[in-house]
Formats: sequence, structure tokens, C-alpha cells
Amino acid sequence: MTTLTNIPWLRRACAAVLGMAALIGSAGAAPRGLAEAQEIATEAYLYAYPMVLMEVTRRVSTNVAAPDPRSGIRAPMNQFAHVPAFPDDKFDAVVRPNADTLYSSLWYDVSREPLIISVPDSGGRYYLLPILDMWTDVFSSPGSRTTGNGPQQFAIVGPRWHGKLPAGMSAYVSPTATGWMIGRTQTNGSADYAAVHRFQAGLHATPLSAWGQRGYKPLTGQANPRQDMSAPVEQVAKMDAARYFAIFAELIKHNPPHANDYPILDRMARLGLVPGQAFAMHRLAPDLQAALQAAPAQARQQMAQALPRSGAVSNGWRMIGNPIGTYGTDYLRRAVVAFAGLGANVVEDAVYPLAMADADGKPFDSAARYVIHFDKDQLPPARSFWSLTMYTDRQFFAANPIHRFAIGDRDPLKYNADGSLDLLIQRDPPAGAESNWLPTPATGGFSLNLRLYRPAPEALDGTWKPPAVRRDAG
Repeated sequence: MTTLTNIPWLRRACAAVLGMAALIGSAGAAPRGLAEAQEIATEAYLYAYPMVLMEVTRRVSTNVAAPDPRSGIRAPMNQFAHVPAFPDDKFDAVVRPNADTLYSSLWYDVSREPLIISVPDSGGRYYLLPILDMWTDVFSSPGSRTTGNGPQQFAIVGPRWHGKLPAGMSAYVSPTATGWMIGRTQTNGSADYAAVHRFQAGLHATPLSAWGQRGYKPLTGQANPRQDMSAPVEQVAKMDAARYFAIFAELIKHNPPHANDYPILDRMARLGLVPGQAFAMHRLAPDLQAALQAAPAQARQQMAQALPRSGAVSNGWRMIGNPIGTYGTDYLRRAVVAFAGLGANVVEDAVYPLAMADADGKPFDSAARYVIHFDKDQLPPARSFWSLTMYTDRQFFAANPIHRFAIGDRDPLKYNADGSLDLLIQRDPPAGAESNWLPTPATGGFSLNLRLYRPAPEALDGTWKPPAVRRDAG
């Protein structure tokens, strides 16, 4: 039997993290004036943002009695929800979805016992099962790149659990009691759905207490008819400070901070935000209340300013590299990535160059026409596959007459005689070049994401640079 209590470093790490609230104790010295209080409050909002967004997304995604493909990517806790087809322009549960893979989503709760995940042989098909804690850090990513394509079983274990697992079973210790596995399985168009569905059907989640039982059936979930089912990112944007920080205070009681969070926790304690303690805005001094009430607007302004500056610029593309997927203490970057792409992978699994303006620095206009020209030796260097995806200003798919939201190397693209490739980005179909056409929205602006799955080294070290998106003056 594999036992976690026999791993000394793990015992020490868990004890250190779980003792954080006790060590912090009561609030330290009050901020020196309103300006410092506002600065700390804004930092606290950014620090909390990923966890609050994760919680709202969890509530929406698990608000069903049983997995139902018609409800989108939704299933009760500790049960898989498998998306049977690519999302469409009505999908708004997660910002910037992809149309390259079929999702398999699992919101887990391992506060009482581990959850064992069974994965079938993928037959060589590329897949990944990144597991995120409630802070949105990817702490494990089983799949083709890391653990291979063969059948496997592993356990997701909570931070407070001590016990034994079946002999030989590997364990991934979740830093938080709840979290999210958002699996992605390579899907080569709608004709490939049936094959992917067979792989998805082989993914199972079983509580340790039910492991080995024949005919195990998951419990029925509880659907709340009063749950707001609108886009989670928009729900969080509407929250006032009192509700936002109250939700965060409850979450952090059961989902420990990371071991490198002591400095921000010390600063938050000066505002009355202490892990393990309930939060009540009305009990604070008026100046602290004012600082916290101003925090959402100030923090969101910082996020809005940081998003277009994230990563180095290369030919108009934001090359959003590390930190992504794991963030250390870069709380602003973590918040920005959660806002713009909740569930983002680590760069070794995928990179996401982002374009929000053309080669001249002008924001994209859906009424204009654009072209991306890849020289033969400039095609995206992906070991698995690559794509280009269109998003509206709301960060969701754009409705269009051919229901095409992404285009990439698995599509029947027409290459030029010299092996180069032109992708045409415009509202109306280009005569004779529909195979290379990515439609723009009916109105407004848009943004573009390249996706490179299992990027080659030159995509990670900056050697490769995506070509500029140029406006067609014709």
C-alpha cells in the first residue's frame, strides 16, 4: 500500500501551509493612511480573484443533478462532464474556449477522501488532464506529454488527508481541498467525434471508499434553481467588495494559501482579511471600508492595463509565456490569466500567442479584411497540432454563417506553390479561398489566439516568431 504519511517532506509542507492562519494571528499594524489601505486592498482583490472566479465557475458548472451533454460542460462534484462537440457562439461558461479538443471537466472535492481517476489507452491520440487548485495553479498534468498514452490510474489527494492508497497507485496532492481537472482530447473535426467519445467514456472518477466495488454509481447532484447561470467572469465583475471578500474569506478557510504567500497574507491582515476568519465589511473602520470598496474598480483597471502588455511583443503578437499555469507570487499575472483564459495550461503543454491589433498597432475591426502569411519555414512549430481562433470582445466565439471558430493544420488548408500559407480573416467569404477563411464577428472588434499544442523548443525560447496580421487594403 502507498501511504502519504510516510513522505516526510510532504508532512512538513502540509503542516506549514495549514498552520498559516494560526501563525498570522490577529491583524498587524493598521495601514498608514487611506492611500496605503487602498494599495493593500487592491493587492488583496488581485490575490483573491482567481479563487473567487474558480468558485463561481464551479457553482455554475456543477449545478445539475447528473452529467448532461445538453447542459454544456456541467456535472455534479466528483463526476466527469464530457463535451460531445466543439462549443459554439452561445457557450459562455469559460472564456476563450477552444475548438481543437473536446473537453472533459471534473470539479473535485477531496476534503474527506481521495478521488481515483482511471484513464484508458488513448491509442496514440494526444490528450492532457491538467489539474488546477483553487488558486488556478496547475500542480499536475497527466497525459501524452508527461505520463504517456497507455492506460493509467492515479489519485487526487486532499491537503489534510492521511491514509493509504491501493498498492502502486501514484498520488497527486492537491494544495486545496477542491479544484478542477479540465481535460482536453485532440479532435480532428466533427468526423472524429465518435472516436473521441470512446476515449471519454473510459475516463472514470471513483472515491477511494468505493474503489473496487462493482456497479458503483455516483451520487445524484443537487441543482439549485436560484443559481445565477450567467457567465462566471461577468458575475464576478458585478460583485461589490463586501460580497467578493466575504466569498473569498469562506473559501480560504478550506483551501489553504500557498507556502510562499506569507507577505501578502500579512498585508491583508492589516485590513482585517485573515485566513480562517469570517469577513464582515460593516465591522471595519470607515477608512478600511472605503479602501476595500474602491478595490474592485482599481484592481480591474490594473488587469485591463496589464492584459495587452502581458508577455513580449513579437510582430504584434503577445507571446504569453511564463508565468502561466503556475505563477509563484505574480498575483497580477495570475489574475489576468484567470480573467482571459481560466484553465490555462503550462507552456510545455500549450502556448497561446495573443493578437489584439494589426501590424500597424490598430485594434482589429470586424468590418475590415486581414491576412496572416506564413512562410514555409515559419509555420507554427507544434509537435502535436496548432490552430488560430477568433474571439469577440466578450472573449467568446463569434457567430458566423459557416460556424467556423478556429482554423489550423488539421483543416484542409490550401498552401501556396512555395509551401507558404495565407489565412484570410474577414466577415464575408473570400472567393475561391473559403478553405483558408476565418470569419470575423458581425460587429465590433475581435482578438485572435494562436494555439500550439506540445510546442517545439523554438516556440518556447523565442526563436520562432508568428507573422504579423496585416490589414488587406484591397
